[in-house]
Amino acid sequence: MKKTRAISGLAIAAVGALALAGCSSDDSSGGGDDGGKEKLTIGISQLVQHPALDAATEGFKQTFLDAGYVEGDTIEFDVQNANGEQSTAVTIAQGFASQDLDMVLAVATPAAQAAAQAITDIPVLFTAVTDAESAELVDSNEEPGANITGTSDAAPIGDQLDLLSQIVPDASSIGIVYSSGEVNSEVQVKAAEEAAGERDMTVETQTVTTANDIAQAVQALGDVDAIYVPTDNTVVSGIASLIQVAEKKQIPVIGAESGTVEGGAIATLGIDYTELGKQTGEMALKILTEDADPATMPVEVSKEFTYVVNPGAAERMGVTIPEEILDKAETVE
Repeated sequence: MKKTRAISGLAIAAVGALALAGCSSDDSSGGGDDGGKEKLTIGISQLVQHPALDAATEGFKQTFLDAGYVEGDTIEFDVQNANGEQSTAVTIAQGFASQDLDMVLAVATPAAQAAAQAITDIPVLFTAVTDAESAELVDSNEEPGANITGTSDAAPIGDQLDLLSQIVPDASSIGIVYSSGEVNSEVQVKAAEEAAGERDMTVETQTVTTANDIAQAVQALGDVDAIYVPTDNTVVSGIASLIQVAEKKQIPVIGAESGTVEGGAIATLGIDYTELGKQTGEMALKILTEDADPATMPVEVSKEFTYVVNPGAAERMGVTIPEEILDKAETVE
């Protein structure tokens, strides 16, 4: 994979209300002198395993290693995965609430909702949450108001639909499959419908409850011109099923993040989840080492987006990626 080229300065209405405050650390590896650091123990609840969430978790951990913490010595990460089950996320959160932890990181909206309900006496950070207000995690993005704050992965949906139009110029109907149980997905679908309407496109939707429903849902979309995959944890974790049907029906697929492209979508203009995780880690360091208060720390959003394309997927779906996009993009196969 060649080096990512960041695309900055996008005017993104969907996330304009959120504070743009984060920064990321350098990429030096952890280890070395601990500088007399007090040992920290952080619980991490990740909703499900897929590339975007995995990257966010690793980016968060890397921030502490870059700051001089040594895993197993001055910092411990208790990483638990809910395997896409909300009930398991609740159990994980309740377990963390009974432990002597310094902080909890929740990765993805359902995991964050479970943590917010169960944990009230230590700081909780979230990442990969699309809209913290709609998920009722914070009083407001500017003033969270309690012990929880974090980073949003709200995607530049309008720009992503413009990218879709460049790749599939005649597309007028867009299909979206999403989980009926994820608030973050409902927010994205609404934003996609608004953005599509502004571009004289229509949106057809199908909902799923588990990854096993994805193939049937794609079939039920009918003869749409393209499929847009939001940052829906259920669908992304089962992206292979969606791609299989889309390739058979020759329906181009655009993703909201790079992991979906690695999984077989054609392209995205999306968030670097490793950097988003690092940004969340920087917030954590401020809370744990500088006595920053989560209640007054605004929810942050990513400031950089990257083009990622999969030429092989484009060929299998019967479309050609324009050269002007290839020239700007990171390529995956």
